[in-house]
Amino acid sequence: MSRIFRPTFIDIFGITNLQLGTAFSLYGVIAMVSYFAGGPLADRFSARNLLVAALLATSLGGVVMATIPPIGVLTLLYGFWGLTTILLFWGALIKTTRELGSVHQGRTFGLLDGGRGLFAAVMASVSVLVFAALLPADVETATLAQREQALATIIQGFSGMCVLSALLVWLFVPPTPRSDTLAGTRDSLRGLRQVMAMPTVWCQSVIVLCAYVAYKSTDGFSLYARDAFGYNEVEAATIATVSFWMRPVAAIGAGLLADRFSGSVMLLLSFAVVMLGSGAIAAGLIVPGLPWLLLATIAGTSAGIYGLRGLYFAIFGEGNVPLIRTGTAVGVVSFVGFTPDIFMGPLMGWLIDSSPGAAGHQHVFGVVAGFAVIGLIATVLFGRASRALPGSDPV
Repeated sequence: MSRIFRPTFIDIFGITNLQLGTAFSLYGVIAMVSYFAGGPLADRFSARNLLVAALLATSLGGVVMATIPPIGVLTLLYGFWGLTTILLFWGALIKTTRELGSVHQGRTFGLLDGGRGLFAAVMASVSVLVFAALLPADVETATLAQREQALATIIQGFSGMCVLSALLVWLFVPPTPRSDTLAGTRDSLRGLRQVMAMPTVWCQSVIVLCAYVAYKSTDGFSLYARDAFGYNEVEAATIATVSFWMRPVAAIGAGLLADRFSGSVMLLLSFAVVMLGSGAIAAGLIVPGLPWLLLATIAGTSAGIYGLRGLYFAIFGEGNVPLIRTGTAVGVVSFVGFTPDIFMGPLMGWLIDSSPGAAGHQHVFGVVAGFAVIGLIATVLFGRASRALPGSDPV
């Protein structure tokens, strides 16, 4: 919601960028604990049951959000979603994807993120059209009440899609065989020690962290279009959907290429693209009057970002993580890798609020470029550590 409609979202809820970032931060704090606990949970219980419960609970949160609650309730909602989308959902999603992918991990994870991206792009585009249709023809004349009702309708639609997704998961995702789940707490602790002793897991954690910093920056594309280029709310939301549409192309393409070459090689290329695109924004090279340049930069940077997202969990096999320990490894990698959920929201809000206009966004993308460099280094180290390991992907 906030990625597509951030300017409207902030106005309707009557909050600042920093307050929204703080809500994201609470989500991140709870998510960190949930990643660590949710990994072993995914190794012990059927992924299908966990996924369905997560989707239904997330939908209930959306029903509350559609009432446009005060900032305190909104912040608690993000904390609640930290439990539903991570503790119950995340480890189960990654583990069942790896099980279904067999030896084609690159294309499987690329299809996962590309499929999610395609659906998100469709939802984003449709939601912008519906939002515009619910407002007067002259968007600038819309009252606060009209904008609030339009936004609430969009939120209700997203909540309904969560319910539909739960039904589809129940019908089409096979239950996990009991032989593929861990027996008890002692085995879970043994697996945790095994996973944490692997250098590739820690390199992968840093890779995910740097990639996720870049991903969080996509939350600000619509606001960047408004603040730096003077676009109205619908135009700014439309610019943001460009990023959504790059996701399926980049994720699936990177996944297919990763199976032909290697996941780490494609990660290197993706980090380089993110570094160049975000560096161009940070340097102020994207100027008003050249809309094609803005679109090209957002599209290119997004391609690198979503290439990373399509691959950073596809390299468990390259890192020699046992299949039965996938949930635990996901927990460890995610615990470190998704810490931007804690700090990027407040950091972006503070940078943008402290330097109004284009300058604040340039500072944000300067941070992104710096993390892309660190990601490049971590990927090189991952490749070296992987080559030093005996054997191949244990299944």
